[in-house]
Amino acid sequence: MKPQTKQIIIVLVALFLISCSAEEMNPATTVSPKPSETTPTPTTPTVPISNSIHYLALGDSYTIGQSVCETCRYPEQLKTNLKTIYPQTDFSLKIIATTGWTTTNLISAIKTQNPDSNYDLVTLLIGVNNQYQHMDFAVYQKEFPELLNKAIALAKGNNKNVVVLSIPDYAYTPFAKNFDEMGRAKISTEIDQYNTFAENFCIAKDVQFISITDITRQGLNNPSLVASDGLHPSETAYKAFVERMLPKVKIILQD
Repeated sequence: MKPQTKQIIIVLVALFLISCSAEEMNPATTVSPKPSETTPTPTTPTVPISNSIHYLALGDSYTIGQSVCETCRYPEQLKTNLKTIYPQTDFSLKIIATTGWTTTNLISAIKTQNPDSNYDLVTLLIGVNNQYQHMDFAVYQKEFPELLNKAIALAKGNNKNVVVLSIPDYAYTPFAKNFDEMGRAKISTEIDQYNTFAENFCIAKDVQFISITDITRQGLNNPSLVASDGLHPSETAYKAFVERMLPKVKIILQD
């Protein structure tokens, strides 16, 4: 082998050894891609309820749904919402309510119809006609407790199965334009008096009281909340009632 060729070979071998040494000192690292990280959407399971739920709605024009369609009134909307949440449950609804009824009329109607005391849910909304007909407030103080106690008895004797709704304020409707400013203020003050008494009695009886009066007090600024007669709540207003009721009613039925 020629000396020149031998030197070339030695240089090539040296370069090869240096290359191998560099690879050992700096080994290539393969980074595995991280699996995609997705946060699962939390879901709240629906607690199963009874296969059959009996619902009784007691009241006046606000319960029967004066000037709105049959399925637009709040008891029907509530039942429809519950059916969607609990599709395996059969819901029945009975309404004892008529436009113009006072507490006295409702007591008489319950006695006449004598419903069974087997209801899983009972709602009560009454009193506006006591105020509108200028009845002595003492009548409501006597008869509302009687009605609430009867509602509890009809709800299998369980106060937890009863929901009382506050009285809407018709001073915030086109109908109330027939009154002067002082007259409208008087309506609202008296409605507050009725609602305060009802709420306090509900607290004493450990019964759920849900205020929806503030919704109806948007009636002049939001005409969609008033029915075509210019006085009673609309389907939209009743939908807002139900949205406020639904969380409480679900707890009642799941217990």
